[in-house]
Amino acid sequence: MLKQIALGLAMSCCLSVAAFAEECKPSKWGPDDEIGAANYVTPKRTIAAAKLVKTGESHPLGIVVDPDMPAFPPRSTKLQVIAPNQIQGADNSKVFGYDMTYNDDLAQLWFGTGPQIDGLGHLGEGNLYYNCNKAADFVKITGLTKLSVDKIPPMIARGVLIDMAEHFGVEVMEGGQAITTDDIKAAMAKQNVTINEGDVVLIHTGWTDGKLASAPKEWVSTEPGLDNGAAKYLASLDPMAVGADTWGLDVVPPVKGEKVFYGHVELLRNKGIYILETMNTGRLAKENVGEFMFVLGQARIKGTVQMIINPVAMW
Repeated sequence: MLKQIALGLAMSCCLSVAAFAEECKPSKWGPDDEIGAANYVTPKRTIAAAKLVKTGESHPLGIVVDPDMPAFPPRSTKLQVIAPNQIQGADNSKVFGYDMTYNDDLAQLWFGTGPQIDGLGHLGEGNLYYNCNKAADFVKITGLTKLSVDKIPPMIARGVLIDMAEHFGVEVMEGGQAITTDDIKAAMAKQNVTINEGDVVLIHTGWTDGKLASAPKEWVSTEPGLDNGAAKYLASLDPMAVGADTWGLDVVPPVKGEKVFYGHVELLRNKGIYILETMNTGRLAKENVGEFMFVLGQARIKGTVQMIINPVAMW
């Protein structure tokens, strides 16, 4: 099912030793920094973001995580609802003083399924991650010892939407359709969108609304997204995070001659900018909400690489 992705990965594995040996530049926030662009969260920016709420409307940016939905292999979600210590008609009145019944849920899952944030320890190049951190020094099977998602503070920012589906005149962009720097600039100019330092930038392609339910295998096998140059361009604008309504942000398969998922390297590794995937942008695009207050308080599980999220857009 994922032959195109496998082909792109094979291409990326052919990177030269010289590329891996590229001198790493410490973060502008210092050699010990672990939160990257989350440093843009300041009281001043939070107050400015709050002023974007004019109508009191709010919208969940996370889609519902269905255990049956596809995910980048071998990721999956398994859920069980259990009634602890209540099998065979156990009488809880002896424990709680009355006949209380209750349910719990037990899950085995990858945190990188559905709507998610990619932390700075998720993807690097040549075993080198954000702020010159070497994988051998912080990647442990029991959890990351640096760059983990639990260290990210509440992300409060001005959010902006770039409607690339509208730019191309379609409801749903095509799988493998690349978004270039020129495309982004043209869409921003037409839609009167500006990107400021510390913003959260979301890209609407129509992909998840149009394909997840009707063509799940196609949805996870390919996607429209950023080419390498577009990712580097957005990174140069110094946002806090860049996301899309696709499962991987970058175009899959990659543009011929480019590296698959290299936008992740440009954003996460090179600039400490977070990536938000499978964002629920349809309503924002439909109602022409180009600017909003973005708020995310992710689950803080120590040592995590990614996390399932449900940010909120308010306007």
